[in-house]
Amino acid sequence: MSLRVGAHVSIAGGVDNAVDNQVEVGGNCGQIFTHSPQVWQDPNIGEEEADRFRTGTERELDGPWVIHTSYLVNLCTPKEGLREKSLDSMQAELDAADRLDIPYVNVHLGAHTGAGVDGGLDNAASVIDDLDVPGDVTILIESDAGAGTKLGGEFEHLAGIIDRTETDIDVCLDTAHMFAAGYDLSSSDAVDETIATFDDIVGLDHLRYIHLNDSKHACGTHKDEHAHIGEGHIGEEGMERIVNHPDLVEVPFALETPTENGRSFAWNIQRVRDLRAE
Repeated sequence: MSLRVGAHVSIAGGVDNAVDNQVEVGGNCGQIFTHSPQVWQDPNIGEEEADRFRTGTERELDGPWVIHTSYLVNLCTPKEGLREKSLDSMQAELDAADRLDIPYVNVHLGAHTGAGVDGGLDNAASVIDDLDVPGDVTILIESDAGAGTKLGGEFEHLAGIIDRTETDIDVCLDTAHMFAAGYDLSSSDAVDETIATFDDIVGLDHLRYIHLNDSKHACGTHKDEHAHIGEGHIGEEGMERIVNHPDLVEVPFALETPTENGRSFAWNIQRVRDLRAE
């Protein structure tokens, strides 16, 4: 299957501008925030703007898009006020995805802050099952670097939330997060082993998207800082195997790589294309 790769692009000036921004960096799918991820805010997308986004996507891109939720959302929290804010924010993102014909909304599980792993996963399942998920939209739980009480760093956490919820949910794997959480991806053999482990614990049938990022820190450090593709601790061999792994070649990739050292999304997307054997 042809490579689907893109970046997390800006919607400044209107969500429809994301299409041109994606084309400009050489992407054919990708990710957006519907608003600043640092604040509680509902998406503000007019119908004409949404129509231009849908039309532009169909004309210019292969897709799919994914919406990334606010960083403030914490599905695992035991705090009622934060739970309600997270629920409301998630619902707004799901409704926006439905309006934009975006099939996925990506979210971190968040931190259990003392509730424990089981308690945190129970809390997250409760929030998810209280959502009104549109029929053509799927929630993706993103893997995490696993610092502190944040959940999602272990594949067992991803399997645990899938098992607990009555809602059909799937998974987005972030390569930098997996690596930081202790899953080695720095060689072809390591990638094969990690993907096999994910399949055993969660199931590849639940993998719908990959955030493709190299890591500035070593495996198992729980430090989440992204590097250019092939230039970090995962390195070229690991990245080449990821983008060519037979179980991953049909999965779309969204890059969240940095803009530094004269390199931005365009450089990284081309790097992925160069590594892909087609």
